[in-house]
Amino acid sequence: MSERPIAAIILAAGKGTRMKSSRHKVLHEVAGRPMIEHLLASVDQLQPSQLVTIVGEYREQLQERLGDRCAFGVQEPQLGTGHAVQQAEDALSGFDGDVLVLYGDVPFVKAKTMRAMIDRLRADDAPAAVVLGFEPQDPLRYGRVVAQQGQIIKMVEYKDASDEERACTMCNSGLLAARSEDLFALLTRVKNENAQGEYYLPDIVNIAIADGRNCAVVACDSADEVAGINSRAELAAAETQWQELAREEAMEQGVTIRAPDTVFFSYDTQLAADVVVEPNVVFGPGVSVASGALIRSFSHLEGASVGEGVEVGPYARLRPGAVLEANSKVGNFVEIKKTTLGEGAKANHLTYLGDANVGAGANIGAGTITCNYDGYFKHQTNIGPRAFIGSNSSLIAPLAVGADAIVAAGSAVSRDVADGELRMVRADQLVKPGWADRFHDTMKRKKSAAQKDG
Repeated sequence: MSERPIAAIILAAGKGTRMKSSRHKVLHEVAGRPMIEHLLASVDQLQPSQLVTIVGEYREQLQERLGDRCAFGVQEPQLGTGHAVQQAEDALSGFDGDVLVLYGDVPFVKAKTMRAMIDRLRADDAPAAVVLGFEPQDPLRYGRVVAQQGQIIKMVEYKDASDEERACTMCNSGLLAARSEDLFALLTRVKNENAQGEYYLPDIVNIAIADGRNCAVVACDSADEVAGINSRAELAAAETQWQELAREEAMEQGVTIRAPDTVFFSYDTQLAADVVVEPNVVFGPGVSVASGALIRSFSHLEGASVGEGVEVGPYARLRPGAVLEANSKVGNFVEIKKTTLGEGAKANHLTYLGDANVGAGANIGAGTITCNYDGYFKHQTNIGPRAFIGSNSSLIAPLAVGADAIVAAGSAVSRDVADGELRMVRADQLVKPGWADRFHDTMKRKKSAAQKDG
């Protein structure tokens, strides 16, 4: 039994009308990642041999996103959750194993919870189905799982429940595990004799119990784990929930966050111990920050690697491909894209560095820009170690500035600068003594005359 393969069926055929979007509901992002990808990341930890996603409206979006990572079943028309699961039967033809039924809009189910469902299914008493239950603070609107010592006596919708059944606090999440041979056989016996005229997946539990078979319930750690996302408000609530957990975990791992509610992580943000994050910082996808780094207020980082002892910001922007090596510094109103800032190098303020390599110990003066785009192609700028770039300089790529070279302030450099060289590119200053005084006198007379004429 323990060696049986696992398949997962993900239900994602719902129209998502409450989301009011032309994007498929499960592709809306939480922490920079589509909600279905959160779920798939947990499913992948179980190493399923087969994965089937049930799609309906906007299915081309899901098929494009998921590609060949899964098979697809199409539910049209949509006649309930039981009917949806039946659409996976062809894709799982010949599969002999255990099946998890999950929901694409319930993205935060933990891998250990899924494993607990499978382990319970494989227990010696061999239940026909295992239901994932949860205990919310307010259970009134949820269907109940009436059980004793983990054995289900009855599944009942709230509107159909007696007062005694409503007193039960174990609610049905809708998630379920069953052996493949049981799942599809029981589904053929589900009826649609209800107000909606739909075929409901939980009905297989009551059918199995009526046959004299046992069914079991396992509970998840928190009701938040099985919270569904059906509207923009629920999407925002899920984001809040995810961010709170991420901040708590980061602080438990030794990260200092000065004002936690103002800092936002992405699903893959990596912060080492002894990183300090000041208020109002946003981490986009693909950011790693090494120990001892300081991320100052109002900075935005995405696709960036920040080394040990680095200081970023305030008001800095690190774009994809930014690499800040140990003890380098990026100050206020500096933007870095696809650029490596070498060990100890500094760009303290008002600078754009794109498609560049900056050597160790180099200093980039205020107002410096690498002119990396000619309207058609991007070009590289290479700045050697210990080079000094004066303020308000334009480095016109492709360009190399050598080690220990100096570019004088206000220069527009378009040719390579050799090691140890001073490059100063400025127009000759023209001086006309008394010209400004004569200009002001003339303009004042003209203005006075115009006012009199007016």
